[in-house]
Amino acid sequence: MTTKLNEPLLVVEDSNEDFRMLQRLMRRMAVQNPIHRCTSGDEVLDYLYQEGKNPDGSSRPSVILLDLNLPGIDGRDILEQLKQDQSFKEIPIVIFTTSSNPKDIEFCYQKGANGYLVKPMDVQELQKTIQAFVDYWLEVNVPPASG
Repeated sequence: MTTKLNEPLLVVEDSNEDFRMLQRLMRRMAVQNPIHRCTSGDEVLDYLYQEGKNPDGSSRPSVILLDLNLPGIDGRDILEQLKQDQSFKEIPIVIFTTSSNPKDIEFCYQKGANGYLVKPMDVQELQKTIQAFVDYWLEVNVPPASG
């Protein structure tokens, strides 16, 4: 399986172990999208607000995979800020977190999250979740033309 678009995926994940597992699974799924990682809310804002001059030369992310529990500015605040910003509100943000708390889920959708995935502890379930994410967000979803 290969992806149609080679646009960057921004993964906001502070756990090295979770990020490595995600990378490994995406490699197995032949994901071609460049993956950029931020480990804190502050880093996400620095990355996005550099107005296309990202340190690694990558362009605007096609999708943001966002953990909620981050050091510094947490994922809830990042979600809220990005969805209120004209420059970023159209970028799909998919929450990827261990929290299955109904209050977190409701809050995220109210603030504009495009999806909410709970990180399973089981490796096979994690693989199914990542496969579903890749199939939808990187393969079949049609994003708006970037402005």
